[in-house]
Amino acid sequence: MSTIKTPQQKKELSLERDRRNTYGENAKASRNSIPKSKQRSRQSERRSAKVPLQAVRGAVTEEIAENSGIESRLDAIEKRRRAFKKRPDQPLGLVLDVKSKSNKNSLKAYGDLVDRKRRGLL
Repeated sequence: MSTIKTPQQKKELSLERDRRNTYGENAKASRNSIPKSKQRSRQSERRSAKVPLQAVRGAVTEEIAENSGIESRLDAIEKRRRAFKKRPDQPLGLVLDVKSKSNKNSLKAYGDLVDRKRRGLL
C-alpha cells in the first residue's frame, strides 16, 4: 500500500515531481534538437582534435610527438572541451506558480522567470 494517504499529499508530491518543458520551443522538437546538439558538440571535439594531428604526416614516433608538442596540444583541447548538457525541465508547481503571476510574458521570458524563481531570486 502507498505511504501517501491524503489527496492533498498526493497533489503536493505531484507538483514537486512532475516536470514541464519551459525552454520555449515545441515540446516535441526536443526529440530532434537534443540528438542534433549532442552531434554538433561531438563533431566540434573531433575537428579540434584533428588540427594538431594534421601538422604531422606519416609515421609518428614518440620522439617526434614530444618535440612537436602534439600531446600537449591534445591535452589542452581535452581540458577546454565542453560537452552538450540538456537543460532540465522545471517542476510543475514552479511552472504553475509563475504562470499564474504573469500570463502575458513570452515563452522565453517565461522560462527565465521560472529559472529566477527556482534560484530564489523572486
